[in-house]
Amino acid sequence: MEKFIDNLSPMDLMRSEKMSLVQLIIPVESAHRAVSYLGELGLLQFRDLNAEKSPFQRTFVNQVKRCGEMSRKLRFFKDQIIKAGLLSSIHPVVEPDVELEELEMQLAEHEHELIEMNSNSEKLRQTYNELLEFKMVLLKAGSFLVSNNNQAVAEERELSENVYSSDRYVEASSLLEQQMRTADQSGLRFISGIIFQSKALRFERMLFRATRGNMLFNQEPAGEEIMDPLSAEMVKKTVFVVFFSGEQARTKILKICEAFGANCYPVPEDFSKQRQITREILLRLSELETTLDAGICHQNKALTSIGYHLTQWMSMIRREKAVYDTLNMLNFDVTKKCLVGEGWCPVFAKAKVQEALQRATFDSNSQVGSIFHVMDAVESPPTYFRTNHFTNAYQEIVDAYGRDTNMRTFCSIARYQEANPAVYTVVTFPFLFAVMFGDWGHGICLLLGAVVLIARESRLSTQACKLGSFMEMLFGGRYVLLLMSLFSIYCGLIYNEFFSVPFHIFGVFAATFELQLKKEFDFYTFGAALVNRLLLIFFMFIYNRSISDAHSAGLIKFRDPYPFGVDPSGRGSRSELPFLNSLKMKMSILLGVAQMNLGIILSYFNARFFHSSLDTRYQFVPQLIFLNSLFGYLSLLIIIKWCTGSQADLYHVMIYMFLSPTDDLGENELFWGQRPLQIVLLLLALVAVPWMLFPKPFILKKLHSEHGNNHEEFNFSEVFVHQMIHSIEFVLGAVSNTASYLRLWALSLAHSELSTVFYEKVLLLAWGYDNVVIRLIGLAVFAFATAFILLMMETLSAFLHALRLHWVEFQNKFYHGDGYKFKPFSFALIAEDDD
Repeated sequence: MEKFIDNLSPMDLMRSEKMSLVQLIIPVESAHRAVSYLGELGLLQFRDLNAEKSPFQRTFVNQVKRCGEMSRKLRFFKDQIIKAGLLSSIHPVVEPDVELEELEMQLAEHEHELIEMNSNSEKLRQTYNELLEFKMVLLKAGSFLVSNNNQAVAEERELSENVYSSDRYVEASSLLEQQMRTADQSGLRFISGIIFQSKALRFERMLFRATRGNMLFNQEPAGEEIMDPLSAEMVKKTVFVVFFSGEQARTKILKICEAFGANCYPVPEDFSKQRQITREILLRLSELETTLDAGICHQNKALTSIGYHLTQWMSMIRREKAVYDTLNMLNFDVTKKCLVGEGWCPVFAKAKVQEALQRATFDSNSQVGSIFHVMDAVESPPTYFRTNHFTNAYQEIVDAYGRDTNMRTFCSIARYQEANPAVYTVVTFPFLFAVMFGDWGHGICLLLGAVVLIARESRLSTQACKLGSFMEMLFGGRYVLLLMSLFSIYCGLIYNEFFSVPFHIFGVFAATFELQLKKEFDFYTFGAALVNRLLLIFFMFIYNRSISDAHSAGLIKFRDPYPFGVDPSGRGSRSELPFLNSLKMKMSILLGVAQMNLGIILSYFNARFFHSSLDTRYQFVPQLIFLNSLFGYLSLLIIIKWCTGSQADLYHVMIYMFLSPTDDLGENELFWGQRPLQIVLLLLALVAVPWMLFPKPFILKKLHSEHGNNHEEFNFSEVFVHQMIHSIEFVLGAVSNTASYLRLWALSLAHSELSTVFYEKVLLLAWGYDNVVIRLIGLAVFAFATAFILLMMETLSAFLHALRLHWVEFQNKFYHGDGYKFKPFSFALIAEDDD
């Protein structure tokens, strides 16, 4: 058996790539080119040999600063292009890369030119806005002055006739009224200006409080929006005129205007002067508009010219900075003529790395070649899996488990060379999802979405950064969605549900029945042929007796069983829900036990690969015995009951297996010799617990003392406690994990019942009315509920539960996940991170 396992061909993705710790000795004259070529290759992860130094103490700190300054200028150019609205109309061109010094000079010139143009444009825009505001103030304030003069004359006459004769009122009259009555003696003054419309109300209140009501405030919307020079947005403003009396009031009003950002403009009282100033302003505005348009045109041409090369320049600077950051991780040798670096490299890529170093030596005309040799590694190498578009999403599902709360670090990268769960996740994840989501109508909808994403893969991959977080995640998991939809169609055919509606796909084969004879329950489903029966047993969906037992009894008339899946004839009967409950609950246990056994078997392959006989003997064997003595036995009883049509109560069998193992089983006996077998299995389960707990810590202590290993102190208590925790977790987990798989039953039933509710209580109810409007409303509600609840919320729910079953119930049997990811120096990865 062991020889057979050893001769098995290696499975892709089963183990991470073998890694080598390598040392590079590169001449200074070819170092930059060598690191650049290695960045293009993307298969070498450099180690930082200057970790104790700060960034400012490293050799190439000045080059990094220069690259950072050039990156700042390029971001400034990009912001200006976006602000001008030219980004979508610029198509980048590809030209040969220029030298870094030449590019630095070009960027400095472009920046100086743009800053100067922006400064001139800002000054012109400020002058233009001031003239435009002055024009609005002249137009609006002029009408205020005319109307207020007429109002003042009328109010003077009214006050003289009716009020001023009262001595009491004269004493209590305000200063403004007194000034209006004697306007020809002291004069009524005013201040005109313009303010943001959002500040006008608070501005008026502040003026009223500052002058104690001794003012008259008039306002009117400006009528035109004005561009704010700071935000470049169009804003609404309000023209105001404040009438007051006295120099003290004038000082207060001007200070308040300044505090609120109001601009004040002098308006002559003479109407002819107002018209003359207005004509001069209009002429000046026309000239400024022409100048501004010319300036904008010139600036757009400059930005367009920069935009053609912006993408290439940004990529070049990004690569240069990455090269110098990597060179800062290297050390000089004793002669100061070579740089020494270390890093991790996949074994298959060693020849490619050497080729890149040789090419760098030749292209840089160096007289001395680079030296490449393999070193002995003390620490564990990084983990690297070669994935493609199809397998990458499943690998991400495995790697995503264990991220910290800030989503910064990964804590679930596979240990170097340990078994990779992603190999099995490719099949088990979409299948368990489909068990919960089984409806072939909904599965077809998911399939159409997956096909659209895959068909537009080449186009969407270039626009991934523009899709948004949700669509980007959906696009990344397009192949996961494809398999989820295909398995959902398969499980939907098994459940015989199409948007909750059953179909007689294979004709009317099954029996019509009532629920009077519950003991005949088990005839209600699955197939006839022996091959089909074996296939369904394999997928844990068989639940029927052989067809040779078909007969007629009383009101029940039994015909040939339905060839495949659940019999649609039982739809709507009282037995439908109890039957589906029983079927899906037992099916969930079978699937859970099978997957947990797979996890335990993978722990054996891990122990064998790492030559750990202790793990094989004292973890794999007792774990396999414990799980299958209890829940493996339960799975066997379920299959026997399905195949024989027995009416045994499995709950009673399992409970009294612990409480009264020696009692007679009676009618709950499914096969001969069941009682002694249960006693043996119970004893094996009890023996397996101390088998897991005690031997391994004592054997490790003995081996440590025999080998006389004085390098490290052996802490027996710590080892024993760790083993005890591991054993308790497995024993309790065997129960809790099996129960956790019942979520397959719960969510499958919930999805089916919810779909039935929407179909019967919305669509059929609306269709029962002889009214087109009601039918259309019912159809719209049904479509909305199907799309957003069943196809989105239920899909997400089933996805998350399938994720939980893989992360916890499956991976905890064999997966350590305490490795660290291989992060090579790669220009492609740098570009992805920036996007």
